[in-house]
Amino acid sequence: MSRTPRRFLVALALGTAVLLTPGVASAKGGGDDGGTVEDGGGGGSVTGDFAVTVNGRTSNPAAGKDFRVSGVTPTSPVVLTGRHVGFRIDPATLGVYDYTLTGAADAQRMVTSPTVVFASKVPVLTAAQLSGVRISELRLRDDTLVVSFSTAAGKFKVQAKDAPQGGIFQMEQEFGGPVEYVHTLGAGLFYFVNEFTGKVNFGNGVDADATHQMLLGKDSPQVATKLVQTATVTRWSVASGGRMGGVLGEDSIELSAGATNCTTDCQARNRIQGSVPVPPDPTSPTPIG
Repeated sequence: MSRTPRRFLVALALGTAVLLTPGVASAKGGGDDGGTVEDGGGGGSVTGDFAVTVNGRTSNPAAGKDFRVSGVTPTSPVVLTGRHVGFRIDPATLGVYDYTLTGAADAQRMVTSPTVVFASKVPVLTAAQLSGVRISELRLRDDTLVVSFSTAAGKFKVQAKDAPQGGIFQMEQEFGGPVEYVHTLGAGLFYFVNEFTGKVNFGNGVDADATHQMLLGKDSPQVATKLVQTATVTRWSVASGGRMGGVLGEDSIELSAGATNCTTDCQARNRIQGSVPVPPDPTSPTPIG
């Protein structure tokens, strides 16, 4: 999904001056706590181009065309390679590893070279919950992926968007009870408390310049409870039907309300209509702890 450049948003805020704090920009509301990808792509213009590798075979459908896989047992990691984003999903754990921003040229980019944002995002599942992992359905179209895994004990879904920022990642579980997720940041990134919002963000502390915007992100939970917070790791307990989203860029610092506790039709039900304020970039962020 495309994001409106900050310079345009600032100009819009100054031009309209509608109940916004001086110096605060306005961001388009895409959903609760920043807006995450949805089944079928989430709308907006195409900004990237995903290719997927399943069991050693790589597919990259033509623009506007679908690639689908169903009823397949993965024998190796599912690998996503995009213009802006890349990562792999290991069927042995259903965890996501080396979630990377490529730094490809784009007005919205936050890095200028490949940067691992998350070393891993892993659900802590038992051997019984991981028994019989299959890809029940995988759908790839342009810059949007939706892949659902089934096991002998439940379901797990990953949604992703190949874009330089926005609500571009989400994991959901349906195992009949809470599942712990462990998020570990990549080298050089850290969690910090944003002085303008009081929210916990993550980034690398590098200021924006003429070549890139500031790297900012936020874990976006729904029906989830934070268990542990350190400078580089968060642990969450996620209810069955709940999700953990990943939000990057302006959406991660916008002054929106948090997600509500729903487990069905949440994205549509909680979608923000209109715009919400975006504060300035944080200054000299300090790692938690």
